Amino acid sequence: MAKVVYQVVEHDGGWAYTSNGVFSETFPSHDAAHAAAERAANEQKVPGRTEEIQYEDGQGEWHNETAKGDDRPTTEVVDRKT
Repeated sequence: MAKVVYQVVEHDGGWAYTSNGVFSETFPSHDAAHAAAERAANEQKVPGRTEEIQYEDGQGEWHNETAKGDDRPTTEVVDRKT
């Protein structure tokens, strides 16, 4: 099972959370960014529908897969408060 980690960090004059190198919007306080990260982490765990997906890889080849709606990652929120 995959694991998604959200890190709460200082960013752009405020606070944000980041995961896999992508930042959220900037929040005015650490607590607001932490709460938003918790919401995002909880949303990742909600099951969805099983669906067929199609995607293109880095070499330009197309693939078809079944994305199981109940295959959800575990999540964690980590603070980087200074």
